[in-house]
Amino acid sequence: MQSSTSILPQRPCGRSGLSLPVLGLGTWSFGGGNYWGPQDQGDVNAVVEHALDQGITYFDTAEMYNAGASETSLGLALRGRRDRAVIGSKISPGHTRPATLRLRCEASLRRLGTEWIDLYMVHWPIHAGSIRHFTDDADLIANPPSVAEAFLTLSALQKEGKIRYIGVSNFGPRQMAEVRDLGVPIAVNELPYNLLMRGIETDIVPYCRLHGIGILGYMTLMQGVLAGDFESFDALPPMRTRTRHFSSQRSASRHGENGFEPETWSALEGIRQIAREEGIPLADLAIAWALSNPDISCVLAGCRTLTQLEENTRAVHRRLEPGVLRRLNAATEEVRRLLGPNPDYYQGLADTRSW
Repeated sequence: MQSSTSILPQRPCGRSGLSLPVLGLGTWSFGGGNYWGPQDQGDVNAVVEHALDQGITYFDTAEMYNAGASETSLGLALRGRRDRAVIGSKISPGHTRPATLRLRCEASLRRLGTEWIDLYMVHWPIHAGSIRHFTDDADLIANPPSVAEAFLTLSALQKEGKIRYIGVSNFGPRQMAEVRDLGVPIAVNELPYNLLMRGIETDIVPYCRLHGIGILGYMTLMQGVLAGDFESFDALPPMRTRTRHFSSQRSASRHGENGFEPETWSALEGIRQIAREEGIPLADLAIAWALSNPDISCVLAGCRTLTQLEENTRAVHRRLEPGVLRRLNAATEEVRRLLGPNPDYYQGLADTRSW
């Protein structure tokens, strides 16, 4: 068997010393749950084994994914293969008081069946506005954990060998600066990035480049919007029309803004037209476009079957011509401009969790 590192290229995560394959596997669906539906463990085992054989060695999970079932399922799939994998997991912001953080980290380690987590990230910035989306504990919301205590505890866990790299997710420049001022190095910021979510290009990408922080791009296919063929946005499940692209009148929305549905649909039609003209599947085009940005260390794509895994892997090896990249950027520029630079696409700008 060919070695995994010769199959899929890797990129450094800034100046952290961590390198990841350009494609990572998102595991939110592992373990089954209300959002993605049931998931057979046999299918998970097969996907993970084949991913490793293809050089997809990074697996991204979180304690909140299916109430811990994602971590458990991933741990089962990696039995006997742990040394071949890089595991990233995320802790919810409300669980970052020092004692709670330690307990939660230990719980993730048990579910994953491992002695260490390679990349341990704070899932959203630590403040009351963020925490209220994870809990209805009034005392915790009124008295959120201290950013300093949280990241100094993470640093201690790193020294103890329980985690290897410290990361954040959905943090804006000011929030990253607050962590850096504590003297705690950030290896990675995991952020939404795709053809219809380009906000990080304005402020966050330059900040990460300047300070040697890697970027993990999630929602590369925008939960299927950039992979499927549907007649209108009404055909999408309500939970996939929650972002500021869509009207706040949609049932699952909470951002309270008008949205930009005509502009988003026009951009999507433009992307589809380019895909047709180039003879490239839409999902391939979306993944290849995201990877064309050299500031992106790794893009994440979830999959439930070997067929989906093969499709995602195929896309990594596509190289888009400069003219195609220019056309894709032009087709999505209006949506980029309208949505602005804030990476929290689920909240209205007046109530954003990221700054």
